[in-house]
Amino acid sequence: MLKGLLLSLTLLFFAHHAMATEEPKYTIIETSGAFELRAYKPMIIAQTRVAGDMDDAGTAGFKVIAGYIFGNNTANEATDNKIKMTAPVSMQLESEKIDMTAPVSMQQTDGQWLVHFVMPEKYTLSSLPTPNNPAVVLKEVPARNYAAMRFSGFAGPIKVDKKIADLMTWLKAKGITPIGEPEMARYDAPWVLPFLRRNEIMVRY
Repeated sequence: MLKGLLLSLTLLFFAHHAMATEEPKYTIIETSGAFELRAYKPMIIAQTRVAGDMDDAGTAGFKVIAGYIFGNNTANEATDNKIKMTAPVSMQLESEKIDMTAPVSMQQTDGQWLVHFVMPEKYTLSSLPTPNNPAVVLKEVPARNYAAMRFSGFAGPIKVDKKIADLMTWLKAKGITPIGEPEMARYDAPWVLPFLRRNEIMVRY
């Protein structure tokens, strides 16, 4: 049953991802190898809060938000209730306080995670369909700067922790102080071969 559910989610993700891969708009401030400093435009996200380890939380969060964009919502008269898939799917571990010189571990098993999709740019908060599931929250995010590190392959907790540490080391060398928790962003569907996958660690600064 679980395998069937995962297969269904994969096929749904593939169908929508293949048709539309709109990404958040940003301007590149600086590039250095796998690292970038970016200035993002304002955006609207659909967000949910889930518990568990990174993999379980990612799957659970994806299922909730995917349900919203695939039709579990109430549309207004001017919009359809189906929303095109965008990339990436992002998640971050909630924490009241994080010492950014020793980044939070993505291997925690009892954490609360925020998982979100960025909504297509054509929507406003008032024109988006209303979620039927109260666990889905629509939120306006103002313009902000992010540091990002791109990598391919599987994005398991141990590898993600290593990439977080690499990004923090790069920022420290540049004299840049991060703000808030790091985010894990996945841009590709599960069927994409690992060496072709685009993953990113991102953090505000």
